[in-house]
Amino acid sequence: MAPGAKLRYGADMGTRNTLALLLVTACQASPIGHTGFGSTPDISTGPAASTGEGSTSSSSSGTSTGNDGGSAGGSADTTTEPVRDLGGMPDFGNDSPVGCKGKIDFLFVIARNANMGHRQEQLTAAFPHFIDTIKSKFADFDYHIMVVTGDDWWGNPACTELCATPGCSVGDQCCDWNDPDQQGEPCCTAPDYPCQELDLVSECDRTWGAGEVFPAGVGGEPNKPCPIDGGRRYLVKGQSDLDATFACIATVGTSGWGSLGQAMVAALQKPINEPGGCNKGFLREDALLMVTFIAANPDQKQSEGTPAEWAQAVLDAKHGDERSVVMLYIGVPGCQEADRLCELTKMFPFHHPASLAAPDLGPVFAEAASLVEVACAEFVPPPG
Repeated sequence: MAPGAKLRYGADMGTRNTLALLLVTACQASPIGHTGFGSTPDISTGPAASTGEGSTSSSSSGTSTGNDGGSAGGSADTTTEPVRDLGGMPDFGNDSPVGCKGKIDFLFVIARNANMGHRQEQLTAAFPHFIDTIKSKFADFDYHIMVVTGDDWWGNPACTELCATPGCSVGDQCCDWNDPDQQGEPCCTAPDYPCQELDLVSECDRTWGAGEVFPAGVGGEPNKPCPIDGGRRYLVKGQSDLDATFACIATVGTSGWGSLGQAMVAALQKPINEPGGCNKGFLREDALLMVTFIAANPDQKQSEGTPAEWAQAVLDAKHGDERSVVMLYIGVPGCQEADRLCELTKMFPFHHPASLAAPDLGPVFAEAASLVEVACAEFVPPPG
């Protein structure tokens, strides 16, 4: 049976084709100290301590809110750890915070594993209140919002292949699925799979880190292009029917993978954000960056690279300033030792790891909104 067919039915996904190697900086950023999460942000200051060589970041107070134990809400004991200096912070001249002034780039990195459908529904349900909360904190809320997935596939490979044989059923020679209990049933279980719109699928739809605009598959995806204003691969201030459009791009379905560390790194590279790139203009130098991971697995082996290398890619994209980034991880409860996404998240001063098992993501995003408010107030844009 073809890998795509296995993926279609949520069974063992088999051996993945070798992932494209992402070029990331070999320098490794040391973890940054953090405080425990509370119901509102706690700001703690500790002495800086130097570690490592070759990394770039700022030396500043460790500020974090959230629940390192992975619960969706509530508070934990607050502790203060000394901040570890990543060394080599660029000289921004007058480093007095001017604030992000409501200019925020939101990057959602969402897994497409077989058990992710309900989680995506939770995200789209919590999103409107989250955005309204952020908007209420700033007189001029200027957003970029992009969704990327943990793979470089488009749609469901098995269904795409079956587009060449309309009407193919289980038991036919064209179908690799041989379940006798489903004889005569459509081989592709998505009756609205967009076979008639395959000409709309572009190279960017099959590119690591490119914004999602046309989710397709068998797991509840829209199976049609999302109505994004301006033809971009991300949403900008003034997007028509923001909530519905976000729901469209964030319902990435269950026909793919969860290599979220690799996908995030790809989305933050310069070429993909520059003219000619799939995400042209998404990442702004004078904006706060918020990265949200939503995953059902800890990305133990899927992504190329290490958490330290992923963190360095973020720092490279933000001029070495770790305090211009907010990290939210909604994933495996408890932040176990082998959870590489949680490890990455906690390397940044403003971070919140939360449990994917939470019945409601509203409290999680309330914590995140508080983090954004504090980080925005401290933001120092690079010169230029």
